[in-house]
Amino acid sequence: MSKREAFINSVSISKTEDFFTFITLHKDASEPFDLRELLQELQKAQRQALWKKLAKLLQDAVVACPAERWNATDVDQNEQGMELEVPLELKQTMQVIQGVTEVATACVDTIEEGDTYTSLLDCANMLNDLLSFLPQSEAALEKSIHELFGCWWIKGLHGKEELGLTVFLTCLRKPVPDMKRLWVFHEALLGVPLDSELGQELANQLLLCFLNANHIRRDEGKRFLVFLFSWDLVFIRMIHKTVKNQLQFFRKAEIEHLAEIYFRAWKKASGTFLEEIESNCIQEFMQHGIQLHRNSPVLPKVRQILSYFHKQKFRQGLDEMLHRLYRPILWRALKAANGEVRANATLLFTEAFPLKDPSMDVAATDESLQRQLDTLFYLLDDQQPLVRSTAVLGTCTVLSKCWEFIPSDIIGDLLKKMVQQLAYDASSPDVRCSVFMCVSIVLDNNLTHAVLENLLPLLRTSLHDTSEKVRVAFVDMLIKIKAVRATKFWKVSSMEHLLSRLERDSPSVSKRIVNLLFSSFFPVNQSELVWCERCVTLIQMNPKAARKFYQYAHLYTAPNNLGKLMLVIRKCLNSCISKAKDQDPDDTTSANKENVSELEDVLSVKDTDTMARLLEIVVILWRSIQKSLQRNKDIMDYLVAKFATVLPEYLRFFQDDHACTAALLCMASLLPAASVPSFSCGVLPRLRKLEVGSSVSHYSQILDCLCSWGQASHILELISDWLTEALAKTAAKDDSARRVRIQETMEAKPDLGLDFLDYLLNSPPSREAVLNVALGKLKQLLKALSSWKSELYSCVSAFEPPARARTTETAMKAFSLHSRLLVHIQSKSPEDRDCLQDLELSAAWVTERILPFLVAPAEDVISTQQVKLAQRVVETCLTVLRDVIIVGQGDMEFTSQVLDLCSVVLLSERGYLCIPAILSVLASLGKDCMSQGAPGQEEQVAVVIGVLTNIFHKILEVMALKLRKDREEGTQVCLSSRTALMDFLSVAQELAGVHPEGHDGVFSSLFAAIVVEISHALHKVSHVEQLSTPETAEDLPPLSSHILQILLKCPPAVTRSLFAMTQQSLDADEIDSLAGLAAVTHLLAVVKPTGHFRADLKSIAVSVQRQMERHCAGTGESEEEIQKLLYRSSVQTVNEILMP
Repeated sequence: MSKREAFINSVSISKTEDFFTFITLHKDASEPFDLRELLQELQKAQRQALWKKLAKLLQDAVVACPAERWNATDVDQNEQGMELEVPLELKQTMQVIQGVTEVATACVDTIEEGDTYTSLLDCANMLNDLLSFLPQSEAALEKSIHELFGCWWIKGLHGKEELGLTVFLTCLRKPVPDMKRLWVFHEALLGVPLDSELGQELANQLLLCFLNANHIRRDEGKRFLVFLFSWDLVFIRMIHKTVKNQLQFFRKAEIEHLAEIYFRAWKKASGTFLEEIESNCIQEFMQHGIQLHRNSPVLPKVRQILSYFHKQKFRQGLDEMLHRLYRPILWRALKAANGEVRANATLLFTEAFPLKDPSMDVAATDESLQRQLDTLFYLLDDQQPLVRSTAVLGTCTVLSKCWEFIPSDIIGDLLKKMVQQLAYDASSPDVRCSVFMCVSIVLDNNLTHAVLENLLPLLRTSLHDTSEKVRVAFVDMLIKIKAVRATKFWKVSSMEHLLSRLERDSPSVSKRIVNLLFSSFFPVNQSELVWCERCVTLIQMNPKAARKFYQYAHLYTAPNNLGKLMLVIRKCLNSCISKAKDQDPDDTTSANKENVSELEDVLSVKDTDTMARLLEIVVILWRSIQKSLQRNKDIMDYLVAKFATVLPEYLRFFQDDHACTAALLCMASLLPAASVPSFSCGVLPRLRKLEVGSSVSHYSQILDCLCSWGQASHILELISDWLTEALAKTAAKDDSARRVRIQETMEAKPDLGLDFLDYLLNSPPSREAVLNVALGKLKQLLKALSSWKSELYSCVSAFEPPARARTTETAMKAFSLHSRLLVHIQSKSPEDRDCLQDLELSAAWVTERILPFLVAPAEDVISTQQVKLAQRVVETCLTVLRDVIIVGQGDMEFTSQVLDLCSVVLLSERGYLCIPAILSVLASLGKDCMSQGAPGQEEQVAVVIGVLTNIFHKILEVMALKLRKDREEGTQVCLSSRTALMDFLSVAQELAGVHPEGHDGVFSSLFAAIVVEISHALHKVSHVEQLSTPETAEDLPPLSSHILQILLKCPPAVTRSLFAMTQQSLDADEIDSLAGLAAVTHLLAVVKPTGHFRADLKSIAVSVQRQMERHCAGTGESEEEIQKLLYRSSVQTVNEILMP
């Protein structure tokens, strides 16, 4: 028997072992048996017989082991937690199915035209039915069956639709569908109705493909997604709805791919599918692009999709489609009443310009083009600045891309309108800005340069526009002019004006001007000597502009070039010094005699201003490349060596010029102290010799120099010595007038020392150097500063002004700097509480020694000067404590001490003078409470919030009491606390989400203060003529007027918090008197004219109306006339709000 016959005979349920042997031989690569070769040798009758036997074998195997039992064993064993064991019967059945699949797959390739393969199709269909019953462990068998179906599909055999759909569904249900494989079977989808159960399942899976960035981005994914637009008309709407809902979450790059999918779908569609895509997709995007709010996150995405279509105008049929779809919506939108709609329509109109139908004749096309050009002029004259600025952008885009076919007279008119009119639009800086931004778009077209060359100089004064963004846009335009070489930029704006603006403008403008002028004053392709010449020229043209230029030069060239410029400036300075000296060749005191002949006729050491500017520029350049130098030690050492050798000579030569000396001190601070030993030894004595009252410029460089050399401790020691010696002298003078005095060689200068310390703490680099000093030195300074408290107390307690008025200011400044230094040290070492304890002691000292003087002046007891000085001390203390809280260094114990001090100050006789400082402290505490989130602190924070609201309530009481007793002084207190109260209320509003009890406590106190004061004023009315409804906040009683004026300037959320508290009080029936309800209506009457909070006002008015109805019955004949009038005016106010 031949192998062919043996194999055919083995395809039987009774000879499965032989069948398995053949399958095994086929799979074994080392065996010569090849199933495909064997099948190709079979005759037609043998093939058909084999196919019947395969179907029979598969059927018998399934009958022997029904599919319903395949998963039953797995379920039972899983429930019992046993290891899965496949029964022998099931194992043999799976082997039969695997073998039948292998043979059937090989048979597909042998099917010839005219063959009847019904039996093989039955076999494939049976396998298709069995797929859903396969155990999970048979993943390989499932894959083999899918391969069979794939071969069947590719061969195009009868019955492929159902088999292909099975593979399509399996692939689609995977977590990440394979787009290439889906595309192979994509036609199987066309046979599934969308309204069927399977169609709905498929639709949900397919819609998810549109939300997968990988599918949208890849070509195979795009091809499949484009095909989905041809499945069903309803599915197109589903696709579009899904995309719209998720549009705001797509990235910009993904939107571009999505737009391409829409475009390709439109290009491929025809008939009703084309109409559906155009009307329900593209045209809907057009409507959204016109009607969406400009702040909508979806609008930029919609515009990007439409822009893709606009850019494809050269494609056949697109011009006609855009013309047809835009026609019913665009022209109407360009004349809409809403300015944003007109602006959106303007952008789309100019992007799609020109809108034309290729089927129109020449005359109709020209007429349409003229109409569109007239529309541009109309839009440029729109009353809305937003539309005008958008029209400028659109017009420049149109001119750039359509310059060739627009008549020259219209081009000229459009450009003149923008340059001569809109560039000077006084009503809107946005319009002016858009002109300069968009002229750059026109410059991209080289054909425009000749026309613009004559028009652009008309814009020269815009460099000095009052709006910064306009100046930025103007300089950007000059940079563009320079880049495209349309004209010389200095013809548009002269060099003098550019340097003048560089000197005084903001960094954003100055950096752009430096970019514009960089190649003019720093031509990197020329020699270093030319760089120096240009540097001197720039200094002579505008010294301050030169400083700014080199301050930003590091942004536009390599650090290496800046180092070269520093060295060539050094050569130039050496040459000038050598020239000024005696030309004796044996002169050994002269600096390195390096000749810079080109500059000898220009520069002289007598021109000290230029010398100082050159030295200053060296410092500026060094600082700008300092980080680069730290990474390259060799270059750093070279520069240090070069400048260290000439610095002593420079100092000797320019010692009489303050500007040069200041620049040289800055240069010295950049050098190591060891590199200039002779100079570094004389810096501290120079500091000692300064006179009291010297300006900051006389000592700032010296202090920076010492700090950069790590000698900050010497400065602190000098300050400590001066403070200690001066205090000892003061005590000695007070102690005895006949004491023997010893002549001191150096006078103590405590005021100057405090000025030094103030500068050190204000300058970040110097402050860092001070805080890095050994703690012992810092404690010594703190002790010296603290000792001046006794002198400060003496000044406060003295009835007559001290004879030494300067001592009072010194003591006051020492107290302030002592507290500030403690704050900085605490922030440096937050784990240590010593500084916090010192601050608490200072607060206690203020409470015990200073607060008793914060009382009303009394003859021969307390003077006005004492009260003012006590107020200054208390406010200084409160400010420092607030700073500790702001930087987050205070703990709960410290917070408690701060609140105690605020309470004590407020309860003192003249504590109202410190209300602004107390409110500032409360605002900082409120912010700190919002950041406190550590477990276990909830109760402590709640206590702090409670105390805070109580103090605020007391503040309102104190202010109201002062206004009643002394209206003028109370008004001054209210005015001085306005900013602090506004900040505190903003913080209180933020508490709503974290600590609502604090929010409610603050605004309930605020509301109660308003209602009580207005009610009290209404009760005092004795004549009908005195009763009137207020129109503005000024018509209210003083405290209410003050509060309302602040609330109306606060963010809307703050004002709404007060309205919410008002509504809450009304709903809880907490206001039951007619005067109280009238007070609420007065509040509403003041807010109503602003035009804001209409919904809040109406809601409150409804509640007031309901409460007023209760008083209606009680207002009878016996009621006083004032009460009746009060009731009627309140009702009228409510009606005006509810029915305007």
